[in-house]
Amino acid sequence: MNGVVFVKFLDIMKPLYLDNAATTKVCPEVVKEMLPYFKEKYGNPSSLHALGENAKEAINKARTILAKEINAKPQEITFTSGGTESNNLAIQGLKRAFPGKRIVIISEIEHPSIQEPCNYLQARKYKIIKIPVNKEGIINLDTLEKEIKNNLQDILLVSIMHVNNILGTIQDIEKIGLLCKLNNLPFHTDTVQSFGKLNIDVKKFNIDLLSASGHKIGAQKGIGFLYIKEKANISPLMFGGGQERNLRSGTENVPGIMGMAKALEITKKINKNKILEIRNKLITELEKIGGMLNGSKSDRIYNNIHVSFPSADANSLVLFLSKKGIYVSAGSACDSKKEREDHVLKAIKLNQENINSSIRISLNEDIKENHIKTIIQEIIKALKILKIK
Repeated sequence: MNGVVFVKFLDIMKPLYLDNAATTKVCPEVVKEMLPYFKEKYGNPSSLHALGENAKEAINKARTILAKEINAKPQEITFTSGGTESNNLAIQGLKRAFPGKRIVIISEIEHPSIQEPCNYLQARKYKIIKIPVNKEGIINLDTLEKEIKNNLQDILLVSIMHVNNILGTIQDIEKIGLLCKLNNLPFHTDTVQSFGKLNIDVKKFNIDLLSASGHKIGAQKGIGFLYIKEKANISPLMFGGGQERNLRSGTENVPGIMGMAKALEITKKINKNKILEIRNKLITELEKIGGMLNGSKSDRIYNNIHVSFPSADANSLVLFLSKKGIYVSAGSACDSKKEREDHVLKAIKLNQENINSSIRISLNEDIKENHIKTIIQEIIKALKILKIK
């Protein structure tokens, strides 16, 4: 066998992980960056001795790197355990700081870590206004403006995610931020799917609060941050030693913080245009075999595909592909979690058949053009076997 052909054969035979919107593999360089903070540099950042001071200096360096990515000040970054905690701190922290404001505006397609805190508030007599989206998953800005005007005095927060975790749809957070600024309202955005991948400028976009997570960009699970604008008033949810400017008590996750900063550095070097080109070619091939793309084709993050194969069962398709070493997503096998995710697809008016037959493919830098043929071939095989009569 020709050497080049053999290498390509081996490459195709490797498992294809196409579920990067759920989580990413931890980069080897990230592991290398973290290891000293487990073994040699393990001091508590709150300790006065040299090991503690070294740890404090390290996380402040990481804080500066992460802040720079969104044009924030280092002191505006509060480290958390990830996107869910950041989103909860944004909503619940403002609720505690402004008990008289009892209206929250969100989009129809927010992540459960926004939806569920809002459901909690709604059960306690808060009003939750959900801004509808069109069939491409883009919110109606006119409706948002109207709801702001009608409820201005009682609005606690406007929270609209930057990139949807299911569809990959990109919202125009610059326009949303300006609208909030003109009405003197705090604006929060969940950037878990876009941080490190798309341009974000908290000053230019008039963002007051922003959530980010490490494990979506090649860092480990359990680390993230909430950007809190310097003048924003927010109350803590956890009390203790007063770490993170009294906003998030608890000893900082030093290895995690260092890993996230390193992961951002690596993510910035990824050839996103290459992934976009392969993504678009894969979409074309999926449509040729009967796939129906859900959401916007243009206003979509570069590595996301969400597609329905009518008359096929998505869970069965995922399991079939998994046995072939191709890992995609169909939401969750857990009915309650699946239902929470399906609200996004219902919001764009997908019928139940297309919801039940939809899968998400989210690519990373390992994707190659020769993988397209393999993916398509295996999906064709699956559809022949799994097609519902």
